[in-house]
Amino acid sequence: MAQVELASGRRIRQSSGFALWFTGLSGAGKSTLAAAVSQELRRHGRAVEVLDGDEVRQNLSKGLGFSRADRDTNIRRIGYVAKLLARNGVAVITAAISPYRAIREEVRHEIGAFVEVYVKASLEECIRRDTKGLYRRALAGEIPQFTGVSDPYEAPLEPELVVDTEQEPLEHSAARVIDCLVELEYLGSGTNA
Repeated sequence: MAQVELASGRRIRQSSGFALWFTGLSGAGKSTLAAAVSQELRRHGRAVEVLDGDEVRQNLSKGLGFSRADRDTNIRRIGYVAKLLARNGVAVITAAISPYRAIREEVRHEIGAFVEVYVKASLEECIRRDTKGLYRRALAGEIPQFTGVSDPYEAPLEPELVVDTEQEPLEHSAARVIDCLVELEYLGSGTNA
């Protein structure tokens, strides 16, 4: 953590911000994991903001469709907000499908302090977890351009972390994310980072 000296000569600690980018299929567990990690970061005194894909679509990207161009625009908007928050010391957690590698890499480059976490779950498991019935509707042809069914999902090739939500409990996944942030020096070990 950097220290900033004020005109009065007093020093304050300034947290380094970063973007923790959860990507994965709908139903993989991105929002659930984001909530668990954000709670842990707040418990340690960090300023945290969660940018959930569904909420951003309703408020920041209303009116966008699901074409590749619209999806890329949505991710650029999320990335821009994440960049603004991160540069002001906020730990930003995004939970958005962000299906295309190229746009994720573009956003990584723009933000700089970027940690990609692939929240992995099989399509079959995501379908089983689907409480909103979106997969059922997509498989019936009622929802065109649905990621993982009629539109591709490009899994990360070299994410900082892979969390398999089918194989490990939520608490373990959240702890692994925190450990990754400590290892990458975005958080201090055992302190209020």
